[in-house]
Amino acid sequence: MSAEFSILSATLLFLFVIDPFGNIPILLSVMKGVPQKRQYQIVLRDGLIGLIILVCFLFFGAQFLALLHLETESISIAGGVVLFVIALKMIFPKPVSLESGPVMEPFIVPISIPMLAGPSTLATLLVMVKGFPAKQDDLLIAVMAAWGISVVILMMAPLLNRILREKGLAALERLMGMLLLMMSVQMLVNGVRGLITHTVL
Repeated sequence: MSAEFSILSATLLFLFVIDPFGNIPILLSVMKGVPQKRQYQIVLRDGLIGLIILVCFLFFGAQFLALLHLETESISIAGGVVLFVIALKMIFPKPVSLESGPVMEPFIVPISIPMLAGPSTLATLLVMVKGFPAKQDDLLIAVMAAWGISVVILMMAPLLNRILREKGLAALERLMGMLLLMMSVQMLVNGVRGLITHTVL
């Protein structure tokens, strides 16, 4: 992620962190035995709940950070570290079994939280809010775009699983992980550069 803000780069960042392709095996597991039409309804319902949580963090995240007296550079470095760890997990994921999972319909967990509005996504959102305080409207567009793409992908989970199979989904997740890894390193570089600049000045 560069120091310059753009809606496209923010959308991609949120999309990589949400990682909808990596969540498909988990979704298939928890939706096992649920009729396909009902699956669409559940994903949309829980997706809307996740969006509400994200929007709340977007508009009230700055106040939360102000209470903690956190500087932009500290947030950038911490966010870079978090995204770095997430990217490594995407590149080297743990195997997920499709045979296990509850028979009952999921509600909020795991689709709203943590798939769409998990700790990593909320932490990334807080970093963006702190780094670009004057770009809340653009951030809202980016969040909604990433959310919309993620929800569509989750709704298409059975179809994508049949087309791409396990290896195809794993390859997509690793590709997203590599891109996220580069973004996390850039975020770390921006934070360290800011600290050095403040120290010199």
